[in-house]
Parts: sequence; structure tokens; C-alpha cells
Amino acid sequence: MNYFEQAKQATRNIITLNNETINLVLTSLADALVKNTDFILSENQKDLDRMDKADPKYDRLQLTAERIKAIADDVRNVVTLTSPLGNIINERTLPNNLNIKKVRVPLGVVGVIYEARPNVTVDVFALCFKTGNVAILKGGSDAEFSNLAIAKVIHQVLANHQINKNVLTLLPADRSATEALLSAVGYVDVLIPRGSQSLINYIRQNSKIPVIETGAGIVHTFFDASASLEKGQQIIANAKTRRVSVCNALDCALIHEDRKADIPTLLSPLAEKEVELYADETSYNLLKETYPNNLLHKATQEHFGTEFLSLKLAVKVVKDIEVALDHIAKHSSKHSEAIISEDAENIALFLNQVDAAAVYANVSTAFTDGAQFGLGAEIGISTQKLHARGPMALEELTSYKWLVIGDGQVRNP
Repeated sequence: MNYFEQAKQATRNIITLNNETINLVLTSLADALVKNTDFILSENQKDLDRMDKADPKYDRLQLTAERIKAIADDVRNVVTLTSPLGNIINERTLPNNLNIKKVRVPLGVVGVIYEARPNVTVDVFALCFKTGNVAILKGGSDAEFSNLAIAKVIHQVLANHQINKNVLTLLPADRSATEALLSAVGYVDVLIPRGSQSLINYIRQNSKIPVIETGAGIVHTFFDASASLEKGQQIIANAKTRRVSVCNALDCALIHEDRKADIPTLLSPLAEKEVELYADETSYNLLKETYPNNLLHKATQEHFGTEFLSLKLAVKVVKDIEVALDHIAKHSSKHSEAIISEDAENIALFLNQVDAAAVYANVSTAFTDGAQFGLGAEIGISTQKLHARGPMALEELTSYKWLVIGDGQVRNP
């Protein structure tokens, strides 16, 4: 029996688990992750030793004791959340006394393909397990040792609670496993890629399984004519530098031309963090006297619409909010977009017209995160519109079915 058959069979086991058992397992997992910190870090170091520290994926790959504790805390957060399974979405009784209920159920077997993000191994398992889903994971070769170590901890916890280990399958890190997963029709119900735009494009173009796109974020923040300079400094610096390798990190600052004189002050905190700026002609001329020369470059067209995943930022001066909206519509990946403004009409216009999973006013885009939204850990940020959009947590990992209860009714012609 292959991986996919075993996973499909495991869906019948996991659906019988009650919420008390599920929460007990997840609590045990959180404890086990912390207890096994040294083992996980030693395996993670094997992966880190193979990667260039200048690679944007290095930060995503790196685990620390603090990060493992944060991952465990996210699992504990999931324990505190109410499971949506069994929730009645709507119910009605027809004139013929048929009782019809629309009830939340698991998706089934959830496949996730991801790159150098070992935390995803835990996040996906916790969310899938809480919602009665079986998880099949295909991590990248960059994180092979880390993922194997974490999967070993999870499987040990499952064994301790006498639960079918096939509720979590970690596929081999080689490319052939990816191809097999893309073709696992009849076994895998949905496939979720997490990683670069190239990975997402490849999965979407080659999968025979329904795909939910997550991950890639080309993120903009528009500094409006009425914006507070103090708020702007804080928001732009946080969105760009809090953690550069994540998909909610800022990639392009758009600045209203009426505030161009404030650009050197607005962006000065970025110099302290050694952020490289790719500035259009107007902003370049304003910055060249104050911003470090080695960090300031003239922008080309390719810098707009790029997800940098590093300490790099594109800067552009725009005529007004309409031009900013046009720029965002052209270059956005529909992940997270923000406006900094004190103009209520412009804020309303921006929130209404920007087509993205998360749209912000006077807030850092760093908040696009399942835990920050009060959802617990997330399985990814969906940038599409079918089924789920934004942080995918418990409810987004469910579907529904119709339960029809009668007492001998038959349908007449």
C-alpha cells in the first residue's frame, strides 16, 4: 500500500476522534517540541550548513530555541480554538417534512508542498488534525533534515496516544515525490503550495488535484498627502524590516508627490537597518544627499512588481491616490496592501478598490498572519478568491455536506 492509499484510509480513523482527544494530542505535541529542541536544532543545523547565509530562504529555514517555543505556542493556541467541525451552517424543514442540514466537514486529505519553512510541518499538522483532515506534506530538500526531525516528534506523539501515524505523511524530499503528489487523483482532495511564485505557478500548471494558491506577496504601502509622518516612518520600517523573508513584508513604497519633500525623513529609519532602496528618478534625487550611497540605487521597471524577500525596497513617487491604485492593480499579487492617510474619503476609496486578501489603513502589513488575526496558526495566506482568501485557519480547512433526514418520503414525478 502506498503513501496516498494509507493517507486516504486514515481519514476514516481521524474522523472518529473526539475534540478532547485531539486537544490532548496537540498539547502533548507542543510539550514534545520544546522537550526535543536540542534534537530539532541539531538537525536544522545540518540544513543550514548546506545553504548560503545570503540566500533569502536562510532566515525562513533557520530555527532557534525561541522559534521552536513560538511554534509550540501556536499549537497551544490551536488547542484553545473551537473546532468548526459539525457546525450547522443552515438548517430547514421542507413542507414534506424533510429535514435538511448544511454541516461543516473536513476537506479530507490535504497535500501541502512547501520550501525552506520547517515551521510549516507543525502548523499544517496542527490545523489539519484539529479539523479532522489527514496531511500529506512535501517539503523542499533545503529543509529535509529539519522536516524529518519534526515529523519524527509528531509520529512519536501519535504513537503515544495510539493514533494512526498516517494522519501525517512526510513525503521524500526528491522531485519524484512532487510529481506523484500532483497526480494523486482520488487520494488527495486539495493541494496547497507555499513558497515562491515560481513554485506556485509550477503547481498550478501541473497539478491534477484542485489547488489553493498561497504565499507569494508583492506588497505595497501608499503614503498619502495627508499621512502622518510619524506613523509613516513606523509603519514602513516595520513592514519592511520586521522579518524580511516572509510574504507580508513590504516590497514597494508609493509616496504622494505632495509629500515628496518628506521622503528623506520618511525612509531614514530604513538606513539604520541597511535596507537597499531602488528609487525612481524623483525619489532618487531627493535621497542621494542623505541616504547612504551604497544602499541607494536607481530603479528599473523590473523592481516594481518584485517580491524581494530581503532588505530591499522599491520607492516611487505618484501623482495621487488614483495613480497609486493603478500601480497596485498592475503589480499586486493580491496578498496585502496598505494606505497611510488621515483622509477618510481616501481611506474608504483605498479599502474599497484594492483587490487583495488583506487591505490595511494606517497599519503595518506585517499583521497578515493567522495568529495575529486571532485564528491560531495558519496553513498559508490564500491569494485567490475561490473557497478561501487570506489566512487559512480552521474554518478554511473545512467543506460542507448536506444531511437529509426523512421518514419514508419519496419524490413524485
